Amino acid sequence: MTLVNTELQPFEATAYHDGAFVDLRDADLRGHWSIVFFYPADFTFVCPTELGDLADLYEDFKALDVEIYSVSTDTHFTHKAWHDTSATIGKVQFPMVGDPTGKITENFGVMRAGQGLADRATFVIDPDGVIQVMEITAEGIGRNATELLRKVKAARYVRDHPGEVCPAAWEEGEETLAPSLDLVGKI
Repeated sequence: MTLVNTELQPFEATAYHDGAFVDLRDADLRGHWSIVFFYPADFTFVCPTELGDLADLYEDFKALDVEIYSVSTDTHFTHKAWHDTSATIGKVQFPMVGDPTGKITENFGVMRAGQGLADRATFVIDPDGVIQVMEITAEGIGRNATELLRKVKAARYVRDHPGEVCPAAWEEGEETLAPSLDLVGKI
C-alpha cells in the first residue's frame, strides 16, 4: 500500500535533540519539508551508517528548509545513550524520535509484524503535511543520503513548478519535462 499523496497522521512523541528531550507532534512537521527516516534499532549495524550519512549532509538539507526526523521503536533515553557512546551517532544533529508504543511506525505502515521494529523506510513530506516520496528497503540494504537529497530537490521543484516533471536521474539545474500530447512517443 502506498502512502504517497496522503496526509501525515496525528502523533505525539519525545525526541532526543540538541542535548535535550523535546516533545514532538505531527504539527511540528508542517510548514517546512520533512524527512521521516525509520530504522529498525539503535546499537545495530546498518542503521548507524545511514544516520551518519544523513548527519554528513544535514547542513545541505537544512539549507533547503528540510528537517530530518529519525525514528525507531527505541526510547528517547536509548537514543541519548547511543548518541553519547557512538562517534558516528554523536554527529547527529537532527531529532532522534522515540516510538516505543509503535504509534508513529504503525501510522506509516512500516511496523514489522510480531517484531516491534520499524522497517528501513523513508518518507519525504511537503510543507502541507502530504507525503511526496516513500521508500522501503530490505533489512540489509542501507540508504544513500545523497540520493535522498536529490529526491527532495526534485519534489521541491515539482511543487514549485506546476506542469513540469523531473525525468530519471534529474539533478538540480537540469532540464525538466512539460508533459503534453506533443511529447507522447518522442522521449
